[in-house]
Amino acid sequence: MQRVVSVVAHLGFRLQALPPALCRPLSCAQDVLRRTPLYDFHLAHGGKMVAFAGWSLPVQYRDSHTDSHLHTRQHCSLFDVSHMLQTKIFGSDRVKLMESLVVGDIAELRPNQGTLSLFTNEAGGILDDLIVTNTSEGHLYVVSNAGCWEKDLALMQDKVRELQNQGRDVGLEVLDNALLALQGTVTSGCPSPSLKKNVAMGYVPCEYSRPGTMLLVEVRRKQQIAVVSKMPFVPTNYYTLK
Repeated sequence: MQRVVSVVAHLGFRLQALPPALCRPLSCAQDVLRRTPLYDFHLAHGGKMVAFAGWSLPVQYRDSHTDSHLHTRQHCSLFDVSHMLQTKIFGSDRVKLMESLVVGDIAELRPNQGTLSLFTNEAGGILDDLIVTNTSEGHLYVVSNAGCWEKDLALMQDKVRELQNQGRDVGLEVLDNALLALQGTVTSGCPSPSLKKNVAMGYVPCEYSRPGTMLLVEVRRKQQIAVVSKMPFVPTNYYTLK
């Protein structure tokens, strides 16, 4: 049965949670895991299948992670989102609704352009990451993590019920001191096969945010010198299908 949740507000919002792709049953010890429609494709290409959020998904193919990374940068790769929460947001004020939930500039997205953004709480803390696309079909298309299905959907529904209680548009004022720790915080980091160096993202006080600023970061209890850089680290080389 298709799992669809719709909420209609005074401002005309409608949230439609699209179900994960129809799953195929498993047998024996793996019967608790679900399969996406691309399960056989993953196996045929040497996918190493692992359990993730109740699904059987490939963590790696025949080639190494580095080879896959370089192939994506030099050519193209597709990511199977069949297992993820996919939501369509309709309504004349859908952009205002989304901008009250995330930190991205949704209003500046061109038709069929998407952006990686973050769900935040009332204090500006990060709840989850997601991708928001401004479709040319009159709605926003949101893809968020499978492991946060219930939490993310509840967050959007709560905000609509709030657009109902106040009777007009809502907003989230994000203050600098609500987002920034005094010493700065590294949120993620990894080696970059394309740049052949380590890269990371994080929050720092505004006075240290200018590109080229030298900083000290702690890596496995050792201090390393880092430099603030513009993102994306590697220039994009993709095209939007029109």
